[in-house]
Amino acid sequence: MLLLNYRTCQVFVLNKSQHLEPHIKESNHIRDLVFGFGDGLNTSLGIVAGVGGANSSADFIILAALVGMFTGAKAMAVQNYLAIKSQREILESEIKREEFEMEVYPEKERLEIEEIYRAKNFDDDLVKSVTDKITSNKKVWLKTMLTEELGLNLDIVGNPIRGALIMFVSFIIGGILPILPYLLSKAGLLPLQYSLWIAIAISLTASFLIGAKKAKLAKINWLKGGIEMSALGTGIALLGFGIGAELANANLLNY
Repeated sequence: MLLLNYRTCQVFVLNKSQHLEPHIKESNHIRDLVFGFGDGLNTSLGIVAGVGGANSSADFIILAALVGMFTGAKAMAVQNYLAIKSQREILESEIKREEFEMEVYPEKERLEIEEIYRAKNFDDDLVKSVTDKITSNKKVWLKTMLTEELGLNLDIVGNPIRGALIMFVSFIIGGILPILPYLLSKAGLLPLQYSLWIAIAISLTASFLIGAKKAKLAKINWLKGGIEMSALGTGIALLGFGIGAELANANLLNY
């Protein structure tokens, strides 16, 4: 027996022994959260490593990182809003077209339902029974046409405003972490020379945890997922540090 819980976006399969097996439905919120957090973390880490590699002061590093963090968060939120909005508009136009065809060409649309279930190897009697049941309810009929014929699901796309907010907040949360050691240094609680290494350690740990969580949700090796995401963050930090150090050695920066 199949039980659907649309509020929590989870699907449960109930067998004779009453065993519940959870399945995570595809969600853009997880994507936005992981993407925003990871991008914010790596952006700020790249900035503090690059500017820190040029032997800049804590004030300059903090200012550069904060400007980069808020600019990046705003840009990512706007782009995510536009992307989700555009995708929803495309899907909504397909829904309107399908509704029009159901009203004007109901027999043709009914035949399409029959063809869908014949392709699933349903026998003729069952095809007719299922088709009658589906077409008796316009909402069910429309949803069936969208999912079975067109492969569309408006719920998965998400809300553009919510998506933008999730992207912005997760970017800020990820972005502030590499800056924290420099704020502590500014407050006199931490020597500046240790700030970069602590920022890298914090970023590696946070990247590993979010990567491991993402991998666990995807049912793949959590250790591999954590190492992969943290390694990417480390690469960005080392690249930024190297660029900053080379520019400083070449006397191309005046600060």
